[in-house]
Amino acid sequence: MGDQSAAKTGTGLVGKLLWGVAAFGVAAVVYIIGQASTNPDASRGMRAFAKGEMAALQTPSDPRPAPVTTIYDPEGKPLRLGDFRGEVVVLNLWATWCPPCVAEMPTLAALAAHYEGQPVRVLAVSIDRAEDIDKARTFIGQHAPLAFYTDPNMKLAFDLVPPAPGMPTTVIYGADGIERARLAGGADWGGEDAKAVVDHILGAD
Repeated sequence: MGDQSAAKTGTGLVGKLLWGVAAFGVAAVVYIIGQASTNPDASRGMRAFAKGEMAALQTPSDPRPAPVTTIYDPEGKPLRLGDFRGEVVVLNLWATWCPPCVAEMPTLAALAAHYEGQPVRVLAVSIDRAEDIDKARTFIGQHAPLAFYTDPNMKLAFDLVPPAPGMPTTVIYGADGIERARLAGGADWGGEDAKAVVDHILGAD
């Protein structure tokens, strides 16, 4: 039993260390998805949309509401994902040290522009460390109409169920605040495949 406990403890420490290293500037992106926790066939309604740029789209086997983790708006005001209830929320966790995050941001901006005036919120949440916040804010400022949101404590990624496997991770919530789908890794969020996913969720609410 002692050896097993030590092994489990070691495994947990390794996981935390990997995240810590990434948070301090290593542009390492983990694309492994926990297949035991998410099931692409769990929802017939979403299964048809896992194609093209959305081929890696996953649907939760046990749909859950958004975590109550505190994030911060552009003015530094604390809020939670639940504050956006009534809107379809496309939550994107990103950082300036993550090349795929940087590469896909213009497509997220295009998605946000496409749905302006509709109850769809594209919420790009930076997990950059405090000393990189100004850099991250400037970067988002170049991708209107996205606004700058931040999770300086990097808690939201861990509070997701299952936790985000790496950056970028995008989670889509229905207007009821329940997770409908997620995608780990970069994608073209401004294309027709992504719009079809959002349109389906928007129409289902």
